[in-house]
Amino acid sequence: MTLNHNLYLYSFLARFGWFKKSYTAKIMLVAFLGTHVPLLTLLLSFLISNSYSFEMAVRVMIIALLSTLAGTGVTLYALNHLLKPVIFTSAALQNYLNTKTLPELPTEFADEAGTLMADTSQTLHKLDELIHYITNYDEVTGLPNRDLFRDRLYQLLSQPENNQRLVAVFLLSIDDFTVISHGLDHQTTNLLLRAVSQRLSTCIAQTDILAHLSRDEFVLARIQMHSLEHVIKLSEALLNTLNKPFSLEGNSIHITVSIGITINHINAPNNIDHLLQQADIALYQSKQQGRNQYQFYSPEINAQLQERLTLEKELQGALERGEMLVYYQPLINLHSGEVTAMEALVRWQHPRLGLVSPVKFIPIAEANGAIVPIGEWVLRTACAQTRAWQLAGYTPIRISVNLSSRQFEQPYLAEIVNQILEETELQASSLELEVTESFLMADIDRSVKILKQLRELGICLALDDFGTGYSSLNYLKRFPVDMLKIDKSFVQDVMSNPDSATVTDAIIALAKSLHLKITAEGVETQEQVEYLQKRGCDEGQGYYFSCPLPADIIVAMLQKSSQQVEITTI
Repeated sequence: MTLNHNLYLYSFLARFGWFKKSYTAKIMLVAFLGTHVPLLTLLLSFLISNSYSFEMAVRVMIIALLSTLAGTGVTLYALNHLLKPVIFTSAALQNYLNTKTLPELPTEFADEAGTLMADTSQTLHKLDELIHYITNYDEVTGLPNRDLFRDRLYQLLSQPENNQRLVAVFLLSIDDFTVISHGLDHQTTNLLLRAVSQRLSTCIAQTDILAHLSRDEFVLARIQMHSLEHVIKLSEALLNTLNKPFSLEGNSIHITVSIGITINHINAPNNIDHLLQQADIALYQSKQQGRNQYQFYSPEINAQLQERLTLEKELQGALERGEMLVYYQPLINLHSGEVTAMEALVRWQHPRLGLVSPVKFIPIAEANGAIVPIGEWVLRTACAQTRAWQLAGYTPIRISVNLSSRQFEQPYLAEIVNQILEETELQASSLELEVTESFLMADIDRSVKILKQLRELGICLALDDFGTGYSSLNYLKRFPVDMLKIDKSFVQDVMSNPDSATVTDAIIALAKSLHLKITAEGVETQEQVEYLQKRGCDEGQGYYFSCPLPADIIVAMLQKSSQQVEITTI
């Protein structure tokens, strides 16, 4: 580094050991030499001059030496004290670096040294405030982070008037945040999080503590609770507040949240972590039960979470160990009774637990990404099995396979599907891929592009669980799909719930207006079959016809020459 020319003397003296680490020593040396140069000059002149007697020379030299030494002592003493501002400033900086203790330097002096002390003190205070903010606050929302939340809550409950109070902890998580964030740019996602934090701030009382724990999680602590109904009322207020659309950069964004709640005493800092863990368990249960709701912690929920953790651990490597199976459930033409398709459904044959319900392990696989290799294996297995049925002489039917949101996010999905079709020698027209409208809505333009790529391969596309999500005609017209599948929640209540019947009728009418085929899921009774037949529904699927079965058992349905099941044709 090139030194300023004004630092040459400073740099030169710094080369010598004793002066290297002491700025004061450098000043003292210069002052000593400066005050003694006249004395040395005088001594030299006396030594080389013959104008004075020896006695006179000695007397003058002694007087000059004593005067110079006295002046030098006073000068060095004064200089040492004049250097104290620099010394104190240096010591204050070093002490702050070592102990994070803010200095108490004077700020009333106006010269260069006084300005140095005042500026150093002000800078260190600002730096300390910045470090405190970065350490304790979330940079996106400006809310306290987990550490500050713990400290504030414990300090609040440590006050004598609060030490016997219960505290309610509300842990909130934005539902499907990963899907939502993928559909937004980084800046808009941050704006959404700020907007969420601002709305939450409108729901809190003066003594409440609100914090942002992670990307999609917020926490609220309340100690002033009058009753359980008070907690429920706050939970509903939080849900309703965040259910309202957010207007960000010209876009209307809808979100829902799930809430986990726990209520307990706190008598130690580590108990706060325990409360957060309980609230997290309740939050997990809330999401499992359908999201957009709140759930209280209970030991039973904790037991369910432990089961989930066990399954998550044992799910690793299950595919490689050959524990995954593919079951098949037929889709029936409601007017001819023919088997028109089979839906491939994955099952987990656990060596100790037996057949594990997909309801338990699919969400785990979705969460940790294991669904991608599992889904690809199911697709390859189902295509190979369908081709084997064709080669065995059975009437060709299409095979329907679900695509998960994780699979749909793959950059080369169409290429992967096409490769599997080539490997299994199955025609693309025999394959139907089911997609869910919820993950299509995350990034509509990208979804349309991928769906078109799949359609160009000749694959049939079905929109699964229709009616449970956005179900917008404008969006539906953009998606190049061939079929709508009515969610089983509507079909199961179609005979008893007028609202479900109205939704079912509307979906069938919508599909017909768009020239799409329609399949009803979850058909379980003859009455449901007759209702769907009258409305013109094309296909039915459900336990009324057959439960999901292994390939070697389901093949019996294909062996019937008429390929019909016993249903009443209207």
